Amino acid sequence: METKSTLYLQLHHAARPYGAPGLALAVALLAASPVLAGQRDPLIDAVNAYRAAPGRCGERVPAPVAPLAAHPALADLNIGAGVFLDQVLERAGYPVAQADAISVSGAGEARSVLAAMLVTHCAALLNPQFTAAGVTRTGDTWMLVLAQSAPPAPVRMLPDAHSAGPAILAAVNAARAAPRTCGKQQFDAAAPLAWNNALAQAAFSHSSDMAEQRYFSHQGKDGRQVAQRATQAGYGWRLIGENIAAGQDSAADAVAGWLDSPGHCVNIMNPGFTEMGAAFAISGGERAGRVYWTQALGAPR
Repeated sequence: METKSTLYLQLHHAARPYGAPGLALAVALLAASPVLAGQRDPLIDAVNAYRAAPGRCGERVPAPVAPLAAHPALADLNIGAGVFLDQVLERAGYPVAQADAISVSGAGEARSVLAAMLVTHCAALLNPQFTAAGVTRTGDTWMLVLAQSAPPAPVRMLPDAHSAGPAILAAVNAARAAPRTCGKQQFDAAAPLAWNNALAQAAFSHSSDMAEQRYFSHQGKDGRQVAQRATQAGYGWRLIGENIAAGQDSAADAVAGWLDSPGHCVNIMNPGFTEMGAAFAISGGERAGRVYWTQALGAPR
């Protein structure tokens, strides 16, 4: 291909974990030409042929890499100046872990576009972490988006509220089934705890309050402690205790954290407790939220 003065390449990086600071994508694309559903994209085909038999890339001869899958959310994008690429892809329905956008102007066909990209961006085209691609074309301006999808956010993998409590109960009872040292205190195995709905309600009340008001403390913003929360939930107690945690992505992780902390471990192994309830709440929505866990332990009057 003969390089003309009108031919230029511009690479806009958004290759970073979701949510990290990034560079603005400054490409204005209007009236993009769509690729019809089911139609193969010639530029993606050309890139995949190159990934299958790369030849040279700079000073090295890289190994072949897997082909890219055409993804509709990565194609026909309308991107204006000062826009973050990851935000555009999120709005298009593609949760992104990392992405690159390569723009070429002055080339009329896919082979010419690929040849231009290979001059300085062969490493991006051969990045094995990229698994999907999409193309936007406006006249003789082409933009290729290479992307790796983000895994589900950890909080999206949490069990529902009805399943989380029993999971905590099972993990706690498994811990109580064997002798354990909590800090400097040695505990014998203890009888399993029974589930109590009133204690679960007290736990949920506190997790929800911490999540909504963004704090982490046994004392609520209203000044109440676990004793008052349990009483309000209808639990008549002669012994009451509480464990809290924040940021863990599963019930198992929350219990493991408590067992690693001497004070929390003492609560779990205390043979005086006979019942428990537990719950979690998420702050700020499922994707960006922080998970707050509460375990309320008691012995009834």
